[in-house]
Amino acid sequence: MSIKVKFGISQKLLLILLLVALLPLISIWYVSYQSVTSLTTEKVHDELAAINNNFITHVDGWVDMNQRMLKQNAQLTQMQSMRSLNQNRILESISHHYDWAYLAFTVDLKGNNIGRSDGKKTKYYGDRSYFKQVIEGNEFGKQILIGKTSKKPAMVLSTGIFDEAGKLKGVLAQAMTLTELSEKIVNHKIGQTGFTFLVDEEGDVVAHPDTEMTRKRMDLNEHHALVALKQGRFSSVFEDVNGEKVIAVAQKTAQGWTMVSQQNYAEAYQFIEAENKKALFLLIATLVIVCIIAILASRSLTAPIRQLTAVADKYSQGQLDLKITGLDRKDEIGQLSQAIERLGTSIQIAITRLQKKKN
Repeated sequence: MSIKVKFGISQKLLLILLLVALLPLISIWYVSYQSVTSLTTEKVHDELAAINNNFITHVDGWVDMNQRMLKQNAQLTQMQSMRSLNQNRILESISHHYDWAYLAFTVDLKGNNIGRSDGKKTKYYGDRSYFKQVIEGNEFGKQILIGKTSKKPAMVLSTGIFDEAGKLKGVLAQAMTLTELSEKIVNHKIGQTGFTFLVDEEGDVVAHPDTEMTRKRMDLNEHHALVALKQGRFSSVFEDVNGEKVIAVAQKTAQGWTMVSQQNYAEAYQFIEAENKKALFLLIATLVIVCIIAILASRSLTAPIRQLTAVADKYSQGQLDLKITGLDRKDEIGQLSQAIERLGTSIQIAITRLQKKKN
């Protein structure tokens, strides 16, 4: 009577072959995935940081150039005279040679406008932040404001006018559009989804690809990248208002402003996704091949055993005239076949002897 085997040698052998083949493959895939992820993360951060640093250098260089220009002109004798007749020609030259400067002017210690490059009526500037900063002892003053004519952000830079004895006599200032400063920033795309923007020390927009945000000088203090920087984290990963996962890098400029470069996480890490898909495809293909080989191998090894089991079962039922395969094999199955054949022969001899004794 035959016995049904629920989990036989064939299934066990198949399982062992799969484990032996797949465990190393899965381990190699996991280690490779972690390595690629680490390298890609480093590459993404380095690329965003490089873009960020490039724009910071651009901004710092541009502001520094204008500050040095103001400092040099403030040291001229005509400027130190604090007389509009002497100053206006220099102020007109500044506006003429610097395309982004729409006004150069001087202010006395009481805040009264002395000289102007545009020839318009003088004004009172004593309440302006850039004036107060210089009066309070700062080497340079600056203020971001919205231009009354352009309706776009503009910046006023200022510095002190000192006499030969080093005594402060007034303030030289230059009002300029930020097109020259921001154009390179807002026009640069990082892939299809990435961009860079600049905010001042108060967190208000100085340059942003979204012109409406720039025009309104929106407060971005709650932007995740700025919050992360305040917490001491140079880079951050977060979800934007549209629910898109974003990676960003934020750094300070020499003026205390903040430059942020960001890109959608999916685009930044698309290399990992592509490599992971390739690895998974290779893993699945390997799994299929290993399964096929394991099934064929297990069948080739267990089929003779099943045949010999069937022979032994029929021997027990008295069927002795059976042909046994595998006798010429040089392995354990061959030895088992030969042993069962000898068993059959022994049974036949025993039966023959018993029949002779009865007769």
